Amino acid sequence: MNSKKRDFLISLSLIFVFTLVIVLYVNYALISIFGLNDDNFMFVIIPLILFAIIIFLSFTSSILEPLFKSDENLQKNIKETIHELNIPVSTIKMNTQLLQKSISDEKSLKRLNRITEASNNLLKLYEDMEYNIKKEIDKIDKQEATLDTIINTSISKFDDIKKDTKITSNVPTINVLTDLNGFSKCIDNLISNAIKYNLKDNPIVDISYKNNILSIFNTGENIDTKNILMVFDKYYQENSSNDGFGLGLNIVKEFCDNNKIVIKIDTISNGNVFNLNLKNILV
Repeated sequence: MNSKKRDFLISLSLIFVFTLVIVLYVNYALISIFGLNDDNFMFVIIPLILFAIIIFLSFTSSILEPLFKSDENLQKNIKETIHELNIPVSTIKMNTQLLQKSISDEKSLKRLNRITEASNNLLKLYEDMEYNIKKEIDKIDKQEATLDTIINTSISKFDDIKKDTKITSNVPTINVLTDLNGFSKCIDNLISNAIKYNLKDNPIVDISYKNNILSIFNTGENIDTKNILMVFDKYYQENSSNDGFGLGLNIVKEFCDNNKIVIKIDTISNGNVFNLNLKNILV
C-alpha cells in the first residue's frame, strides 16, 4: 500500500471515529433529556443523522484537502512533464530529417536511419503515455472521423510486419464520433491479433462492414468455444508459445465496454471473426 492511500484511509478512519463519538454523545444527551419513544423517535433520529453528515463532511473537507491538493499538483506536474518531453523528441526527428538530405555516405545514413527509427519509437511511446495519463485523470474528448480512414491508417502500420498476409478492406466512408486514439488502438490490436494467429500458408485478413457491424476475419485455427470469453482476460493467451503478454484483446474489450461497443467472436469453418457493433458511435 502506497503512502498516499495509507494516509487517506487513516484520515478517513479518524474522521469516522471522531464523528461517531460526537453523535453517540449527542444521542445520549438527547435521550437523557427527552427520552426515546414512538412519539419523538423521528424528531430525535433525523436531526441526529443530519448532524452526523454535516460533521463528517466538514472534517473530511478540511482534513483531506492537503491530500487532494497534493494529487492535483502531481497531475499538473505530470501533464507539464509529458508536454515538455515532446519538444526534444520533435527536435531529434526534425534534425535527422535535415541531415538525411545533406549526407550521402551510406554508413552515416544507416546510423541516421537507426536514430530516426529510435526517435519514432520514442515519439510513439510519448503519445501512448500521454493518452493513458489523460485517460486516467481527464475526460477524453470525442472526435469525428471516417471509418474507412481509420481502418486504412491502421492497415498501413502493418506493411512491414504482415509478411505474406493478405489484408483486404471493404469499409464505407461513414462518420464515427468516439475517442479516436482509443478506437484506433482497438483496431490496431484486432488487426495485429488477426495477423499473429493466422495460417502459415496463404494467410488472409478481411475487414468488412454491414448493418452497423465492423467485422475483422482471419483464416486460422478456430478459437476453442470454452475459451471465447477468456480471450479478453488480461494476460490470457490460448497458445502460450506465441509472443506477447496477452494484453491486446483485454485493451480492446475495455475500450469497447467503456464506449458501448458490443464485441463478439464467431468461429466459422475457415477462421474466426471479431464483430464490433458500432451503432452507438455512428454519427
